[in-house]
Amino acid sequence: MAKKHRAPKKNLYAVIIAGGKGTRFWPLSREAFPKQFLKLIGERTLLQETIQRLKGEVSPSNTLIVTTKDQKDIVDWQLKELLGDVNCVVEPEGKNTAPAIALAAFKLFKKRQDALMLVLPSDHFVSDRDLFNQTLHKAIPFAEKGNIVTFGIKPARPETGYGYIKTGRRLSKDTFKVSAFVEKPDAKTAKAYIKEGSYYWNSGIFLFRAKDMLDEIKKYMPDMYNTFTSIVKALNTKKEDEALKSIYRNLRDESIDYGIMEKSKKIVMTVADFPWSDLGSWSSLDEVMDKDEDGNVLIGNVVGIDCKDSIIFANKRLVAAIGLKNMVVVDTADATLITPKDKVQQVKQLVSKLKEEGKEEYLAPKIEERPWGYFSVLEKGPSHQIKHIYLKPKARLSLQMHNHRSEHWIVVSGTAKVQRGEEVFFVHTNESTFIPPTVKHRLENPGIIPLRIVEIQSGEYLGEDDIIRFDDVYGRRTE
Repeated sequence: MAKKHRAPKKNLYAVIIAGGKGTRFWPLSREAFPKQFLKLIGERTLLQETIQRLKGEVSPSNTLIVTTKDQKDIVDWQLKELLGDVNCVVEPEGKNTAPAIALAAFKLFKKRQDALMLVLPSDHFVSDRDLFNQTLHKAIPFAEKGNIVTFGIKPARPETGYGYIKTGRRLSKDTFKVSAFVEKPDAKTAKAYIKEGSYYWNSGIFLFRAKDMLDEIKKYMPDMYNTFTSIVKALNTKKEDEALKSIYRNLRDESIDYGIMEKSKKIVMTVADFPWSDLGSWSSLDEVMDKDEDGNVLIGNVVGIDCKDSIIFANKRLVAAIGLKNMVVVDTADATLITPKDKVQQVKQLVSKLKEEGKEEYLAPKIEERPWGYFSVLEKGPSHQIKHIYLKPKARLSLQMHNHRSEHWIVVSGTAKVQRGEEVFFVHTNESTFIPPTVKHRLENPGIIPLRIVEIQSGEYLGEDDIIRFDDVYGRRTE
């Protein structure tokens, strides 16, 4: 029998939190390119998978992505094909989940007073979309009655890396009142939770009416509520960005769990029937990826002998391993991580140390993806930088200008179409051209094969933020 089509509820909005920093999946993720933008599992990024999961349940126009100004461009180009126009809620800076959710609730309540908000992390993995949507529809009636619904995962083991939800009175077959939200326990306590049987993992997925969340924020986080109330007239207008800048510097960095979920009396939990992982560390790939006969997860250009229960990730370089047991090895173009599985939670500390020591590898990968292709830094000095730039067929960069640097482009393969000021001309293999500072320019690949160029930058400042865009086919910020 064909599955009955269910039209999306017009008042149901998906609010996807996508402003996190990349630490736990370093060196594949970086602060400027966190894990929600990675293709860890399959051909889509985790953010794209989150959007795809909602197809048919939430209309694209009702999907909001909460991110920061530093990550908005990445969100735009990763989701343009899936959503068309991307509805971004842009925070001036990340201040944890409570301000992000409060901002979205104020905006949606102003737009529609009966708005239902499904709040989702952008970097979790759910392998069964149908089961996810079945669970959602079990929860909707409880949210419509004024409850704040959380989705609880039945524990598979005594995990110390998750928060727990203690259930109370049963409201239906799959939904309970919540007795308590519990912080991440030690191993002994986690084992006791599993044995007791009324504890579930906190998935970080919530469903509620915007008005009910705002009532709870007013009650339990009055300072935050009053701060947002002071600029509510500017929300959903052209004045929103400036208004948010004026208040965000004074907002506390606080999670919604601590601010609301641990205190509110309106919390209920629906049991999540779907397979779920928060992909909290490299070792979590054991739960969601296929293994060889020796229990290894091998990704990329890897050859192993006598390795067991290990995770080995290779990029272009061959990684050859012998005799590894319960290890994680991750090799990228500019950094390699080697750690026992039981130490992967310390990757976050390692990234902090890299940042303290001024090592640029914490911030961005050597190969940086863009909607038009990618670039990699071949060499960098105080006043020069050499890049390899790869443009997909028919792709083109924005029409842009730099104040502080010149660029010399050498075509390695393919044909480049160049706009320089009022000139438009072609540059072929083994030919080059020069772009002075303060001159508008654009690079385009008109051909059917990739265009590869070497770009030599010279100047007093070489940062990526010295780009003034005048036109961009990928919807990134323009002048």
